[in-house]
Amino acid sequence: MRTATIPSAGQVWQWTEAMSLAAIHAAISVGIALTVHFILFAVLDRAARLSASTADEVIFGRLRQPLRFGLIAVALALTAEASPLVAKVWELLARFLVPALLGWTGYALVKGFASVMDSHAQAGDDVHAVRSRRTRIAIFSRTLGFLIVFFTVALMLLGIPGVRNVGVTLVASAGFATLAVGAAAQPALKSLIAGLQIALTEPIRLGDFVLIDGESGRVEDIRLSYVVIRTADERRIIVPTAKFLDGTFQNWSRVGGGITGSVVLPIRPGEPIEPIRAAYLAALEAHEDWDRRTGSLDVSEVRPGSVDLKLVMSARGPTELNRLRPAMREAMLAWLAANEPAALVTES
Repeated sequence: MRTATIPSAGQVWQWTEAMSLAAIHAAISVGIALTVHFILFAVLDRAARLSASTADEVIFGRLRQPLRFGLIAVALALTAEASPLVAKVWELLARFLVPALLGWTGYALVKGFASVMDSHAQAGDDVHAVRSRRTRIAIFSRTLGFLIVFFTVALMLLGIPGVRNVGVTLVASAGFATLAVGAAAQPALKSLIAGLQIALTEPIRLGDFVLIDGESGRVEDIRLSYVVIRTADERRIIVPTAKFLDGTFQNWSRVGGGITGSVVLPIRPGEPIEPIRAAYLAALEAHEDWDRRTGSLDVSEVRPGSVDLKLVMSARGPTELNRLRPAMREAMLAWLAANEPAALVTES
């Protein structure tokens, strides 16, 4: 039976000295890395303040944290060349830290450039062109972000020997591996492809007013897997991205030039229509949401007990039209009650 060997006092002293020396070397290298980072970003921040563009500040702000830890990692890697104990620790950590830091830096760059491009896109005068550019920027940046995170995690997992061995075994049976990966990644790939299709074909854009499954609202956000629609009563409806490609929906602001709507106003048969038409056009002219493209009053249907008048009106967008329609309905009901009360339809 083997007995445990008790280290001598000299060995303990040597270990303690080696660990203390490695800790001192690591601390010095980390201090130098932080000093270099401080000086570097002091210069970059000053250059950004002198620049007329705000893009520099956004990019540098995104890179500040990943570059800080990246410089620390570089310092520790250089220290590992001179310190065997630091080298052993760094060898264990590097397989995880290096992919993570590279992925973090790439992700920060993508989000920084996306933020700058989105700010520039909002400065345009053409509303529909602005929506198109912002939608593409949002989807492509999130797609790149998803790919960066995916490959970063994959590289970190490959640093685990057990996972790497499983990967080699799966590659040996390529047919089963392909089926397994395809089945597992199908939802993610479907969402990814749907997001790219929306960016390229643009059935919807940020800010569009859509009607889907009986719910209407503006497209507030487009993600890879879902779309957020904000309704008039401030509710958020979450719709899967693929539903906009597989199903049918209405996009009220797909094409510029305003939007047209109508209100049906029933009156009693035999009442004069021309005074009602004149009153409607006068009320329409006085309302600020009318864009003066379309405005008319027509007889849409005649029933035994009523005549339906169709009040057609146009506005710059869905929001203005949603305000204009009830305002015209209320104005005409008030005018009829004051000027032609006999024209109002009441139940017998």
